[in-house]
Amino acid sequence: MIKVVIRTDDLDKFFSRAEDAARRADQAQKFEEKVTLSFEDPQRMFTVLSETRRRLMSEVMHEAKTIKELTTRLHRNRSSVTKDVGMLEKMGLIVSRRQPNPGHGFQKVVQSIAPKIEMVATLG
Repeated sequence: MIKVVIRTDDLDKFFSRAEDAARRADQAQKFEEKVTLSFEDPQRMFTVLSETRRRLMSEVMHEAKTIKELTTRLHRNRSSVTKDVGMLEKMGLIVSRRQPNPGHGFQKVVQSIAPKIEMVATLG
């Protein structure tokens, strides 16, 4: 299982974690399967990961859903959901795939990369 952590950090802490990871790699230590996304500013983190995008991620956390299912469950229009899916996919938080939709061409199916995502914002 992969772990996802979204956090706020300054550059010094970011580089400190990178140095620690390089040191562990040099010592051939095992790494946990973890993806970390860092933002310098908590406000930027919560702007990018708005309430509507967090709700979208929650919908696909344990079960993949089509764009159509997401628009219905979230009470949002298709273009907004598609735009948010694209952005969250670029960030590496979700993945999508095209699958046949019998009689209707193809449909996009969206799922989370992890069953749980941890968000940590530090003020100060």
